[in-house]
Amino acid sequence: MPGGLRRAILSWMDRAGVVSVLRKAEQAAELPRLGGMARAEGVVIASERFWAFARRDGSVSEGVMPAPPAAVRRVPLLRGLVKLGLALAPLFGGTGVARPRERALLVVALLAPLSLIFLPHAASLPVGIATAVLLLAWLLRGRTLFLHGAEHRAIAAAESGKLVAAWDGLARPTRFSPRCGTNFAALVLPVSIAADHLWPLPVAAYTPFAVTLVSLGLTMELWQFVQTSRHRVAQVFLIPGLALQRLTTREPSVEETQVALRAVASVLNRELP
Repeated sequence: MPGGLRRAILSWMDRAGVVSVLRKAEQAAELPRLGGMARAEGVVIASERFWAFARRDGSVSEGVMPAPPAAVRRVPLLRGLVKLGLALAPLFGGTGVARPRERALLVVALLAPLSLIFLPHAASLPVGIATAVLLLAWLLRGRTLFLHGAEHRAIAAAESGKLVAAWDGLARPTRFSPRCGTNFAALVLPVSIAADHLWPLPVAAYTPFAVTLVSLGLTMELWQFVQTSRHRVAQVFLIPGLALQRLTTREPSVEETQVALRAVASVLNRELP
């Protein structure tokens, strides 16, 4: 990120500046849908257009979220895979969200399904599960569990109109989120097992890789359906992920919640007119 932009961010990122943006957001008729990602050093918050990474030391980096090609948005399975890949854009933007070594590790984890082509079919699922567990352990190291809870709390504060109260520690919106990636991870496993057993084509060298891609695409379709559906039956699919969040989040301190709210303020400062 250009240094001038980073200095511009820091110029208003004191307490008064952040609270001013949060108060303005509470008065807005509608806010963009927010998502996020917890890191050991801070919290990433993203809308469809912008992202911000607020660190525990008070610094903030900003960026623009890439948009999927229009032609892809209507193609089932493919649109989910593309959206899943684009969600990782802040990690690969070269703005300090992830160090070079961490980005290399993430690339290895993402390319791991390719190695399944060279393994016996019976070994593909255990290797895939092991890779997911190792990746999750890396993502949730250090203070990440607490900042993960702070990320959810900050987003819930935006959705409930309690941004300033959450900043002051007077409100404690839920640390559990129906849109958390943990929910996605909880859905991937049963979908992958079902896809592996119901795969209609003859087993070939490419089968494990194809099953992995289809499983991810199907899970994204299911996950987005659950997010937009108001039927109670659809919400049943969220129960495993919400339960798992008791392990992947911890109750954040007010200071950790403020880290996440700085990222929220950075995104909303660019989103709001």
